[in-house]
Amino acid sequence: MICAVYKSSRKADTYLFVKKRDVFDDVPEPLMEMFGTPMLVMVFPLSKRDHLGIADIDKVKSALEEKGFYLQIPPPIVNLLDQHKQEIGFKQ
Repeated sequence: MICAVYKSSRKADTYLFVKKRDVFDDVPEPLMEMFGTPMLVMVFPLSKRDHLGIADIDKVKSALEEKGFYLQIPPPIVNLLDQHKQEIGFKQ
C-alpha cells in the first residue's frame, strides 16, 4: 500500500495520510477546510514499514483501508510545572 503524507498549512504539526498522491476524495470537506492547503511531505510504501514517527502504523493502515485517510494531530501540550507540582504533592 502506497501512502502520501501531507502537512497542514493551518494547523501546526498536523498531518494527513491518504492512499494516493493528490487524491482527497475520501476526506470530508469540513476537515479539508480546517486542514487548509495540503503540502506534500512524502510518498512511501506503507507495507514496507514496521513503524512510523509518532503515529501507530496499525491505526494508520486500518484508517486508510476503512476511511481512506488518517489524520495525525499533535499530542496535547503538557504543563511541566503543574505536573511537577502534582508529583511532589504541592498544595496551594
